[in-house]
Amino acid sequence: MDDISTSTLFIILGLLVLFSAYFSGSETGIMSINRIRLRHLAKEDHRAAKRVSKLLSRPDRLIGLILIGNNLVNIAAAQVATIIGIRLYGDLGIAIATGVLTLVVLIFAEVTPKTLAALYPEKVAFPSSVILKGLLKILFPFVVIVNWMTNGILRLFGISAEQIDEHSMSKEELKTVVNESGALLPARHQSMLTSILDLEQVTVEDIMIPRNEIVAIDINDDWKLISRQLTHAQHTRVLLYRDNIDDAVGFIHSRDALRLLTKEQFDKPSLLRAVREIYFIPEGTSLNTQLLKFQQSKERIGLVVDEYGDIQGLVTLEDILEEVVGDFTTTQTRTPSEEVTTQSDGSCIVDGGANVRDLNKEMGWEFPLDGPKTLSGLIVEYLEDIPDANLSLRIAGYPVEVLEVKENMIKQVKIQPNMRTK
Repeated sequence: MDDISTSTLFIILGLLVLFSAYFSGSETGIMSINRIRLRHLAKEDHRAAKRVSKLLSRPDRLIGLILIGNNLVNIAAAQVATIIGIRLYGDLGIAIATGVLTLVVLIFAEVTPKTLAALYPEKVAFPSSVILKGLLKILFPFVVIVNWMTNGILRLFGISAEQIDEHSMSKEELKTVVNESGALLPARHQSMLTSILDLEQVTVEDIMIPRNEIVAIDINDDWKLISRQLTHAQHTRVLLYRDNIDDAVGFIHSRDALRLLTKEQFDKPSLLRAVREIYFIPEGTSLNTQLLKFQQSKERIGLVVDEYGDIQGLVTLEDILEEVVGDFTTTQTRTPSEEVTTQSDGSCIVDGGANVRDLNKEMGWEFPLDGPKTLSGLIVEYLEDIPDANLSLRIAGYPVEVLEVKENMIKQVKIQPNMRTK
């Protein structure tokens, strides 16, 4: 390079630093690009996205290409900088050139382009992929040789670069993506999506109407009482039973009951003939499974039974959908807000039969969910006994006071969430 002027060498050095910045930025941009969005754009026939996807299909070759190019320009830049340093400062110029070039490369060829590429990966990766694709064709033999040696070293550790592990998002990762979508998704839609993902973890027992709260009619009652109950029924389907709810006969649709009531000869036999067969649901069935079963069987309501066949509660299609979209205007059970009365001191008076999961969801509490479903059951399990009134205890760090016990059930509880200890 003795025939090349110093000013020309400065231009060459500047170009080499620019090339180094290109390779550094390209590597960061392509490697930090959102793979999910990339796959989506590729399916939408986005040319640049398809090009980047093809490069990423063999990351070993892509990294080999970028590092070959980056190292070549950095070594060439070091040589040019050394020549410039010697021309300007003699033997001392070697040390000066090394220090100055290190600082220049660090700032202009490493930190700045990589930071820019990390912030705007698509804007860097898409255009740079055009050049990288062409360079890969030109330098392919060198890339293959480098990959052959590096892959050989990796195989010594039992790693194969050709067996790319396609990353599949777990449910928890997908929930994180939904929750961090920010303004891209309204909060309401985020809540619905995460609720759908949580259906697998919730069972029918968590949302069912307990057997003691099921609205049902004893078919052995006086006929006038039965007629009056059917007339004033507030639900679309009413359960009929004989003496005990475990001896359930079936469901009568309010539309069928109304049609029968208009007839002159309406009696128990005609009512029983209109009864629809009961759909039974095993306890422990997850909501996503039950939703599919409702869809397949064309059912909308079912009775939850335990392993002995005893009825534990009632679940409707509406109950499951409410887990996704929130409460509808019509509901068969009271909501937590109706079962909780907030006092002026921050404490809450809670109905003992309140569902623990619903309380946690609406009030932001953290009572354990792996045991009984109601607050009364949770306290009884904790004490291993039915308590008397005015008994105080602490569950999950919450001060709890039993206010009323009736018929072996805790009717009313006082909770002080503002005094919780962790």
